[in-house]
Amino acid sequence: MLMTEMTMPTKYDPQSTEAGRYEWWLNGKFFEADPTSEKEPYSIVIPPPNVTGKLHLGHAWDTTLQDILIRMKRMQGYDALWLPGMDHAGIATQAKVEQKLREDGITRYDLGREKFLEKTWEWKDEYASHIRAQWSKLGLALDYSKERFTLDEGLSEAVNEVFVKLYEKDLIYRGERIINWDPAAKTALSDIEVIHKEVEGAFYHMEYPLADGSGVLRVATTRPETMLGDSGVAVHPEDERYAHLVGKTVILPIVGREIPIVADDYVDKDFGTGVVKMTPAHDPNDFEVGNRHNLERILVMNEDGTMNQLAGKYNGMDRFECRKQIVADLQEAGVLVEIEPHVHQVGHSERTNAVVEPYLSAQWFVKMGPLAEEALEMQKNEAEKVNFVPNRFENTYNRWMENIHDWCISRQLWWGHQIPAWYHNETGEIYVGKDAPADKENWTQDEDVLDTWFSSALWPFSTMNWPNEEDALYKRYYPTSTLVTGYDIIFFWVSRMIFQGKEFTGKRPFQDVLIHGLVRDEEGRKMSKSLGNGVDPMEVIEQYGADSLRYFLATGSSPGQDLRYSTEKVESTWNFVNKIWNASRFALMNMEGLTFEQIDLTGDLSTADKWILSRLNETIERVTTLSDKYEFGEVGRELYNFIWDDFCSWYIEMAKLPLYGEDEAAKLTTRSVLAYVLDNTMRLLHPLMPFVTEEIWQHLPHEGDSITVAAWPTVNPTFDFKAEAGDMQLLMDIIRSVRNIRAEVNTPMSKKVAMTISAKDAVTASVLEANKGYIEKFCNPDGLTIGATLEAPAQAMSAVVSGAEIFMPLAGLINIDEEIARLEKELEKWAKEVKLVSGKLSNERFVSKAPEALVAAEREKLEDYEAKYETVEKRIAELKAM
Repeated sequence: MLMTEMTMPTKYDPQSTEAGRYEWWLNGKFFEADPTSEKEPYSIVIPPPNVTGKLHLGHAWDTTLQDILIRMKRMQGYDALWLPGMDHAGIATQAKVEQKLREDGITRYDLGREKFLEKTWEWKDEYASHIRAQWSKLGLALDYSKERFTLDEGLSEAVNEVFVKLYEKDLIYRGERIINWDPAAKTALSDIEVIHKEVEGAFYHMEYPLADGSGVLRVATTRPETMLGDSGVAVHPEDERYAHLVGKTVILPIVGREIPIVADDYVDKDFGTGVVKMTPAHDPNDFEVGNRHNLERILVMNEDGTMNQLAGKYNGMDRFECRKQIVADLQEAGVLVEIEPHVHQVGHSERTNAVVEPYLSAQWFVKMGPLAEEALEMQKNEAEKVNFVPNRFENTYNRWMENIHDWCISRQLWWGHQIPAWYHNETGEIYVGKDAPADKENWTQDEDVLDTWFSSALWPFSTMNWPNEEDALYKRYYPTSTLVTGYDIIFFWVSRMIFQGKEFTGKRPFQDVLIHGLVRDEEGRKMSKSLGNGVDPMEVIEQYGADSLRYFLATGSSPGQDLRYSTEKVESTWNFVNKIWNASRFALMNMEGLTFEQIDLTGDLSTADKWILSRLNETIERVTTLSDKYEFGEVGRELYNFIWDDFCSWYIEMAKLPLYGEDEAAKLTTRSVLAYVLDNTMRLLHPLMPFVTEEIWQHLPHEGDSITVAAWPTVNPTFDFKAEAGDMQLLMDIIRSVRNIRAEVNTPMSKKVAMTISAKDAVTASVLEANKGYIEKFCNPDGLTIGATLEAPAQAMSAVVSGAEIFMPLAGLINIDEEIARLEKELEKWAKEVKLVSGKLSNERFVSKAPEALVAAEREKLEDYEAKYETVEKRIAELKAM
């Protein structure tokens, strides 16, 4: 049903009006790209949410900003593609499915890999439908015909292509290294999947006796349980204190094993005792030292964080319980000499919050040096680089890339892209390829899957059907135009898309990346489950509507800055939506029956008409320019000021004069201006508030099916009325001044008061005379005198504006005798207050005994009361002189 066939409700109700738009919007009619467009393509790929069910406010922020861009570009005639999709989120999704299985009393191992993956695909299908419903509630103009998923067939082909090519270029390798291990998920993590939190711990100082009995070496650790895997101690080669001991051995307490003393530059001889214990299987630095000195790698822990058989009597204990027992045993043995409290940063898994364990493991890695160097080189070329907005984040990106480590890409999961590597069952030979070996019965595929970010890094081009570079979608829309995301994801995703895009397409993956901050609560705290301060965007939409939430998200912060969520501010936006709704209803009631063909702006335009048309031109120009700069906060302010102040508060009120008058020609002109301005205003506002603007636009005289595909407003030079805009400004200044004078002397607008306006010259006087109808309507004068350089009447209040002076006889505003009597009573009041506070401050006991803040507050009171006394006293003198 077309909106013009519906009755417009008296109040904008998002629960009914927005709900009624979903099916109509999301049939895809208006949201598919148009490759026949004469303008160049403008493409965006949505930051893919993971399929764990709920969109958070950060994702709502991303997508709102991208929706604003895509709607505006489509209206401007661009071939606009917004490609949606979702991320399989390996660790998070597998954890959710395994939790559900545990509730049923089974594990993934009970099901086996194939059955487990079937269950996970069922989960994905269910929760993907939830995400689509949430996208539709946000009103996102997505091209659903091109939706992608990181595990679909085409993207899997791209992932395998990239893995194989990197391997063939020796940029992917398998090796035994210390990695970040999540004992809860039982998988490796990359460095940026580790969140460091401040934890109260301790330095445990121990003495390792020299094997020859000649003394002890003192070492310290924050993780005593790992000492069971010690295979050496190290000193600096230039440390004279220990030079004679290098090559000797110490006895590892509790274990009783002899371990060598080595010299290595890694040791800081000025820190602590200058002796460092070496645990090559449980510390990345010790691993490197161990490699240089052929130290044994002794892994004393299982994948689930329990101690293994190499831990001796501690076998089977949880790592933290083991720590407590070892500390007790060391104390009993007399070798634990000090426990020093120590607050330090401890790595936690981003997904499970488990304490991450540095762990020796055979994993797959991407060699980052050459890839980072190529990406950094691209940033030096203005024509090829990715433009960060704000540009300070380019430095953040560059610094991280300059200091990047090799990327651990293998994960010990089942849900994800299984690594395309096979091991020969007899020889152990490794084969890497997009397809299994021909004699696959003799080979076993690697059980691990790839890090989710490995496939997400390919998102801008894998979603465009790469590696088929002749594909029409890829050729037309890649590289993409703009990415919108938070600064917290620059390292996770943005950087990886850039270096993979450069490596495999030779181009930047997107021209611009608009960076926003984090959504915080009203106190500035990051939203989290533990604090219980999270906000569900769908609940906000249920209460205030998608338009209110979108406008708040778009305008509540500047690029790169955090956003503080405020229910009060969302409610304020809801009030703005209703202001627009009510103003539109008034306009529509007064243009009833007007067709698009009848709109005529060639008639005799009033000063108010010319002013609002000129202001509309200025607003179009400012909104377009600011949108292109991604300054949506400023866009919101421009639109708010134009709609609330100029259109609602001034023009609509002034339009009532001709609308309620007898001049039919003037009525038609005013109705036409209302229709034209409201139409263009809704178009400007549409990308931010798609629902209410569509609803209103459908009731307006219009051409076309939907505001979604209506043309973006452009500046009309015909309506450049600078002189009349200045005249209107003068009229508004006069009206405001009269209202201020009346308010100052408490005289209501309903009371008629004589007015004299002295214009600066005859031209200005003629302008005021021509528009005296507005002054009479809004100032309610009892006689209006307008002239050039008139003398001020006696006993009058005055106000000066640019181009004129306004005089209002005081006798007409107030009874002077009564006002003097009122002011004299007020003078007595302030005199009493001054006396009271002065007495308190002259009391030396009070001044010396009372808190400084209280004395200062009393002094501020005295200054305030004295100022008020003087003001009233002066006003009485002025009145008596009249």
